[in-house]
Amino acid sequence: MTKKPILFLLALLMLFNINCGKNDEKKSTELDKIKERGKIVAITGYNAYSYFIYRGQPMGFEYELLNQFGDYLGVDVEIKVVKNITDMFKMLNNKKGDLIAFNLTVTNERSKKVAFTHYTNTTTQVLVQRRPKKWRNMTLDQINKLIITNPIDLEGKTVYVRSGSSYIPRLKNLADEIGGKIDIKIAKPELTTENLIEMVANGEIDYTISDENIAHLNQASYPDIDIRTQISLPQKIAWAVRKQDHQLLDTLNIWIDSMLNNPVYYVIYNRYYENRNSFRRRSRSEFLSVTGGKISQYDSLLKVYAKKLGWDWRLLAAQIYEESQFNPDAKSWAGAVGLMQLMPNTAKQYGIENRSDPDQSLKAGIKYMEWLNKYWSKNIEAQEERIKFVLASYNIGLGHIVDAQKLTEKYGGDPKKWDKNVEFYLLQKSKRKYYNDEVVTYGYSRGIETVEYVKDILDLYDHYKQFISLKNQPSKPLALNSY
Repeated sequence: MTKKPILFLLALLMLFNINCGKNDEKKSTELDKIKERGKIVAITGYNAYSYFIYRGQPMGFEYELLNQFGDYLGVDVEIKVVKNITDMFKMLNNKKGDLIAFNLTVTNERSKKVAFTHYTNTTTQVLVQRRPKKWRNMTLDQINKLIITNPIDLEGKTVYVRSGSSYIPRLKNLADEIGGKIDIKIAKPELTTENLIEMVANGEIDYTISDENIAHLNQASYPDIDIRTQISLPQKIAWAVRKQDHQLLDTLNIWIDSMLNNPVYYVIYNRYYENRNSFRRRSRSEFLSVTGGKISQYDSLLKVYAKKLGWDWRLLAAQIYEESQFNPDAKSWAGAVGLMQLMPNTAKQYGIENRSDPDQSLKAGIKYMEWLNKYWSKNIEAQEERIKFVLASYNIGLGHIVDAQKLTEKYGGDPKKWDKNVEFYLLQKSKRKYYNDEVVTYGYSRGIETVEYVKDILDLYDHYKQFISLKNQPSKPLALNSY
């Protein structure tokens, strides 16, 4: 064989290998990328049942299900809150999230934009209207004569509906079906279905439309509304992904099918959609992010002390929630007490007599953290990075973090970076090879709790930033002792 045919064959083989490599790259799916980066980004909305902060803790039906799905994939969950439903679809298709996890009704129009999962629930759209005055003294027949009980009677009426919702096309179809005009008013984008229900209850508007399960919950807070008149057949509620993300869709469907056969799903569902008394309590609370905008009863104190530390007060709130869930009488197995979980020696060092007193606990805790911040500022300039070292040192002690920093430097890592560097060698300090290393002074430590402590606080801080304004200030600050 001459050289030319051999060279030709080699060129073909090289071209084949290059094309195969390209094909392999193309096979990398969105699900692969999610697993590779270690987190799934979910787009959702905020309300008192899907996703919210209540007494400092992230909660919600979609929030809990997302965490279940994250565990199923073995990844973390990052949540992006979007107020406008239309914007949710735009963000998804612009790849600013991996899926929409919200109380979405499946419609043909929406199915042109996204791929819906198997449904997680079904509901019916209902008319929300006020009951007559003194309805408690009337018979049901008397009440029915004064309200709309048949969708046909919506002809000529003005109905306000949430922007971007499935209620808009349903009302348009209903108008065609009854052969009459319904005056459909689309509410401002920032107004939720719950806001419109409240406006009906307060007499600001006469009618709105809601999913029955949402209306049922809100009736606990607004007993004067009637929600019995259905305007649709049962409809499917589902999550959504981009049309091209077939593997993610298939994985979600497998998981949803398994969840619907799992008692855990119904425990979560009942917690948010069936327990109306619980919904009423939190919806009226000043500590519900959707309405009250407060994290805890100590927000005023936190804002003052956070300034002394140079931190965002919401970050300090996240740390205190992790320490004590804002319980000033909290006690740990190790003898730590109070909001900041002070040990006896720390309290004594800073002249604190009553560790259960919120002001005293914060005073001592912040003084200690100021000292830690001053120590770490000597070689870690970036505050965002330094915060991680301060939190870790507060949790496990400065000595163990310095040890981990020395190990990081010895084994070629970056001693000024926490993620995948100092945190990694802190975890190694539970192994004989590392805690017996000549650069280690403080010996064995179980670092997993500290690594999770830092991560949990920063994750909670991200939740707080979604809901709680940095400038939000209670009108009556708590009294402060001298600092």
